[in-house]
Amino acid sequence: MKKIFSNLNYPLLLLMIIYSVFGLLMIFSASSVAAVLRYKVPTNYFFIRQFIWLILGYIAGIIVLSIPTNTYRFVSKMAVYGILFLLGFIFVGGLVAGGSQSWYDMGKFNFQPIEPAKIILIVYLAVYYNRIASKKKITLFNLIYPIIIAAIMFILVAMQPDFGGAFIIFVITALIFFSLPIAKKHKRTIYKIGALGAILLVLTVTVFGKNILQSYQVSRILNFTNPCQRYSDDTGYQVCNGYIAIHNGGLTGVGLGNSQQKYLYLPEAHTDFIFPIIVEELGLIIGIIVVIGYFIMLFLVLSVAKETDNLRNSILAYGIFAYLLAHILINLLGILGLIPLTGVPLPFLSYGGSYNLCVIVSLFIIQRVHFENRESKIRKKIENL
Repeated sequence: MKKIFSNLNYPLLLLMIIYSVFGLLMIFSASSVAAVLRYKVPTNYFFIRQFIWLILGYIAGIIVLSIPTNTYRFVSKMAVYGILFLLGFIFVGGLVAGGSQSWYDMGKFNFQPIEPAKIILIVYLAVYYNRIASKKKITLFNLIYPIIIAAIMFILVAMQPDFGGAFIIFVITALIFFSLPIAKKHKRTIYKIGALGAILLVLTVTVFGKNILQSYQVSRILNFTNPCQRYSDDTGYQVCNGYIAIHNGGLTGVGLGNSQQKYLYLPEAHTDFIFPIIVEELGLIIGIIVVIGYFIMLFLVLSVAKETDNLRNSILAYGIFAYLLAHILINLLGILGLIPLTGVPLPFLSYGGSYNLCVIVSLFIIQRVHFENRESKIRKKIENL
C-alpha cells in the first residue's frame, strides 16, 4: 500500500477532500432549519449522518485502491445480476418516497440501489468488453448483450419512476459504447436497433402509458420552462425559489448560515438544491469556483482515461467520467430551469449517503487506474532497456 499511496493522483485526492469538507459545511448550514422544523431532529442530524457516510466511503475507497482492476472479472457478472435483482425486487419490498419507489428501508438508513448500480454497470461493461476484445470474439451478439443488460437496468429504474437515474444509466452506456474501438458496420447496426427500440418505447408509452404520462414525475419533466409563472404549482415552486436564492446571494452572498430560502422555501435545500443555497450564502463568485473545481476534477479523470493502455481501464475511467459529468450537468442545468428537474444530486455537496459513498469509491477506482498506468509505463521502460 505504501507504494500505491506514493503514486496517487494527489491533485484529484486534494479536490476530493476539499469538496468533502465543503460539502459537510454546506449540508450543515442548509439542513439545520429543516432538521428542526420539518424532521423534528437536532440541527446537526444530517451533518453527522453525512460525516459517517463519508468516513465509510473513504474506508471503502482505500480497500478498492488495494484491489487490482484485473480481479474485477471475478465479481462483475455476479454484481450486475445481483443489482438487477435488487432493482426489480424494489417494486415488492421498496419504500415509496417523493412519488418514487426507489429505496429499501434498512432501519436507521435507506438504501437506494440505483447508486451502486451505476458503478457496477461501469465495471461490468469494462470487464465484459475487455474480455471479448482480448479473445477477439467481437460479434454483433457479443456487442449487444451488455447493452441489453443496461437497457433492463434503464427500464427498471425508469419504472420506479426515477428518470434522472435512468438517464444517467443511458449516458454512461452510450459514452462507453461510443468509445469502443469496434468496426463501424457493427456500430451502424446497433444504432439502427437502438433507434427501433426508441420508436417502440415511444409507441408503447403513447398507447398504453396514459397513467404514466399523467403522473407527477412526468408532468414535472414535460413542464419545466418559466417556473416562476407556476410558483404555486409543484412543477415551478422549487426552481423559482432556487432563482430567488441565487438572486439574494449576488456576487458575495449574505453570509454563511444566513440563507432565507432554507427556511422551508426550498424543500430540498440540503440535497438537490444545495447549489442555490451555496450561492445565496457565499455568493456567485464562490458558486463559479465550485463549478470550475468540478471541471478540474473531470479533466483529471479524463487525463487518467487517456493514459490507459488497456481497454478495461479505459472503459472504467471513461465510464466514471460520464457518471460524474452527467450528475453535475443534470443537477446544475435542472436547478437553473434549462432542462427538466429530475432530482439528481451533486457529487460531495448534496446530502445522500449511498450516493456519496459511490462517488468516493468511483474516484478511488480512478486512483487505482492511475497507479496501474504508472506501473505499466515503468514496466515498458524496463523492457526497452
